[in-house]
Amino acid sequence: MNTAALAAWLATHLPGCPPPAGARLLAGGRSNLTYRIDCGDRSLVLRRPPLGHVLATAHDMAREYRVLTALGPTAVPVPRTFGLCEDPAVLGAPFYVMELVEGVTFRNDAELAPLGPTEARRSAFALVDALAALHAVDPARAGLADFGRPEGFMARQVRRWRRQWEDSRTRDVPGADALNDRLAASCPVDGTASLVHGDYKLDNVLLDPADPGRIAAVLDWEMSTLGDPLADLGMLCMYWDGFAGFPDSPVATPGALPGWPSAAQLVERYATRSAVPLDRLGWYVAFSFYKLAAILEGIHCRTVQGHTVGDEPAALAEAVPLLVERGHAALDAAARRP
Repeated sequence: MNTAALAAWLATHLPGCPPPAGARLLAGGRSNLTYRIDCGDRSLVLRRPPLGHVLATAHDMAREYRVLTALGPTAVPVPRTFGLCEDPAVLGAPFYVMELVEGVTFRNDAELAPLGPTEARRSAFALVDALAALHAVDPARAGLADFGRPEGFMARQVRRWRRQWEDSRTRDVPGADALNDRLAASCPVDGTASLVHGDYKLDNVLLDPADPGRIAAVLDWEMSTLGDPLADLGMLCMYWDGFAGFPDSPVATPGALPGWPSAAQLVERYATRSAVPLDRLGWYVAFSFYKLAAILEGIHCRTVQGHTVGDEPAALAEAVPLLVERGHAALDAAARRP
């Protein structure tokens, strides 16, 4: 990273901020790249798109910056933003800078193990409560009335992720196209519209280090828009136990661990804080399996092309057929419900 160019930009947007001593990659290669920038005794976070293969509409820095800034005054916990740079001449790509929020991220089951049943329950329900708070935000009052097109949202999502899959295709995954066909044929009609996160899960939030029952910040807003709130809830349920029994799971599966609430209990908690009808939630869970499979296939594509930072765990590529299979199973289960 060109720290001299960054220092000049920071001097304009954060007067008095010391020049950065360097940039340390916190996360990257699979999605947007996140760097810690240390400026004297002050630490910041910089976000920029990934290298190489970038799908259309993904990794939009301006959108992510806009929604974070708009949510700052609301009950949704987000980091404070300091500035957006859309000129790629500065660092080679658009980027934005925000505050560094201290917190704990749980990325696998081993990291969840130290939490006892009480902490596990409080953490899980705090996650749900933050999601309900997001869905309760009035987009117009937050200045986000034009942040998306909620009409026909899920039908467009099904088409979009089919296109993303086609753009990332490097191999044949049995059942993937059939799952998309089934989702398209049974897509729900428009319902409640709200702000949606787009990738809501446990490892996209920071928990307070002193109190795991409090969300310090919700992160990774690159897929946020106006749409169907059940897309978020379905995604959360899918992540909660969707990788249960999968060796070397690339994500935490709290719903399969002792002491943690089940996905059904998360849904019950959400229902106490939201009036969104939940009768077709199973379809959204199935769609979430397909969407995540498409995302992981995109990561696999960038890896094949040599455009990732760091190594891709083999489990990511191996998980794609499992996700497709479980997406079909979720649709089958939803069809059997009265």
